[in-house]
Amino acid sequence: MEPSKPEIAIEFPLMIRVYKDNRVERLHGTDIVPASTDDRTGVTSKDITIIAAEPDISARLYLPKLTKPNQKLPLLVYFHGGGFCVSSPFTSKYHNYLNALVAESNVVAVSVNYRKAPEHPLPAAYEDAWAALRWVESHCSNGGPEAWLNEHADFERVFLAGVSAGANIAHNLAMAAGKADLGLNLGLLGVALVHPYFWGSDPIGSEAQIPGLKERVDRLWPFICPSAPDNDDPRINPVAKGAPSLAGLGCRRVLVCVAEKDILRDRGWLYFEALGRSGWMGVVEIEETKGENHAFHLNDLEGEKAKELIKLLADFFNKEMPPLI
Repeated sequence: MEPSKPEIAIEFPLMIRVYKDNRVERLHGTDIVPASTDDRTGVTSKDITIIAAEPDISARLYLPKLTKPNQKLPLLVYFHGGGFCVSSPFTSKYHNYLNALVAESNVVAVSVNYRKAPEHPLPAAYEDAWAALRWVESHCSNGGPEAWLNEHADFERVFLAGVSAGANIAHNLAMAAGKADLGLNLGLLGVALVHPYFWGSDPIGSEAQIPGLKERVDRLWPFICPSAPDNDDPRINPVAKGAPSLAGLGCRRVLVCVAEKDILRDRGWLYFEALGRSGWMGVVEIEETKGENHAFHLNDLEGEKAKELIKLLADFFNKEMPPLI
């Protein structure tokens, strides 16, 4: 008698499958490549532990090829994508991307590994990201535990960035950074949101045009955040009625990147427009890549449009900011 196949409780094709016996099967983003010195770019990486106690928070650090010993460079805190439930900084996809981005941008980067749903539903990822930012903050006076940050990070030029769910984290961290009562003493210069995972209960633009796709995205937030499953929760829909004003965003510059064929495209444009009219006293830009889909650049780093996107981000991280009036 053949053993019965385990029953699936919920599945997101090509991403994750959860069985009724609570076993979780991740369908991609499970490979791990070691930290190294990249032969092609000269970027050096190493793995570090941010918090050793529960929860254990780790990261992969990146340092570009230096031209002088005590060179100070912009500091990038990066968050990977994967719908809050798959992938990590240690996969080949994100490791290769960070090597390319760090080399082009000439920045020091901290690529944060946060806890994943469903074993660790939201807000676990937000909590880990905030703890990582506070750890970065501990280096502001060159007295933190990590020598690369003490010696080479310019804390006048700190950026948050991420793709998809990682961009969502970057936005929510910037909102938290704007709250004086949270006591963050780290000034964020800018935030780069690449194909940000924002959503909402009511469809906008072209979201309902591909049969089944909107319904799939509708199911994701309740899966990763069962304690607050509404797709109009301000963390996933920052322009929802009653959401905190975007005027409180705690940085001076924002770059939003969208892709023409991405179902999340219209949410990125809506965020850009809402931020621009919110009364926020910063500078916001948006760039759309024609003919491409969600997170296309991660799959073809040698493609011309991927290189253009990396160059755009590099320019954003190195642009001089007009003085405050």
